[in-house]
Amino acid sequence: MVLIYVLGALSVLVPMLLVPMLATRWVPAVRASRLADRLRLAVAGLTEAFGRLGAALVVLLAGCAAVVTICWPLGELLSKLEPTLDHSVFDYVHARRVDTWADINSFITAIGDRYPLKWVTVVAAIGFAFAWRRRRWWIPLVAMPLQFVVEQYTQQILALTVNRGHPPTDLGTYPSGGCARVMLTFGTIAVLAGLTWNIPRRGRIAIATALTVLVSVEGYTRIYAERHWFTDVIGGWIFATLLLGVMVLTVLVAENRVRPPVRSADETPVAVASTT
Repeated sequence: MVLIYVLGALSVLVPMLLVPMLATRWVPAVRASRLADRLRLAVAGLTEAFGRLGAALVVLLAGCAAVVTICWPLGELLSKLEPTLDHSVFDYVHARRVDTWADINSFITAIGDRYPLKWVTVVAAIGFAFAWRRRRWWIPLVAMPLQFVVEQYTQQILALTVNRGHPPTDLGTYPSGGCARVMLTFGTIAVLAGLTWNIPRRGRIAIATALTVLVSVEGYTRIYAERHWFTDVIGGWIFATLLLGVMVLTVLVAENRVRPPVRSADETPVAVASTT
């Protein structure tokens, strides 16, 4: 029983320690990488070809397709762990359930349900549209409902294609929609907040850490409340991270906030010889 409480504490402590470290060491390296510059170059080409909004739409559709392409085989792989890993975790938790702790977890995990997040989405959309009234006010008014719809239908596509079933106590399946909804809803709010106000770097790291803690705790509570298999939550975390990346890039492209590509100084044009 002690192990369950320790894992609950780790669901808070691990992201609190890990996210600031990654934000200070890994994120700057990724931003300066060739891959990131190629992505900026692709966005610049799409914007030139289709315009800012057309490029954002292409990014959204292509990104969602890429997420499905990655998470589909991942789900099939995780499904093979169900008879051993998932059943073992489920049986361990089920045999050691404490009513008080179960009630607390059931209360917390409800934050990932669709109904409360619908209201969060509506309030955030209206609030940011008002805050952006002197600029492109319609972007948050579209982005907030869009993230909700994109998560729902992308998650349903994966649930149908993988079709791995659910625990005997609930209908939750792969990937965990609760984790994804929390990540997408509050992650999109965080991005819009960053575009609305001049938040210092430490503040942005703190927001990213709080978001990761929230998603991590949501995954823990989904397991303890017996609403998902353990690997559903692992898949949900990966799915949510990838889909939030797509949504963030879509908003940045629509708002024209993607930095222009930086070409290497040693990059020389290739001359094409013509023959007569």
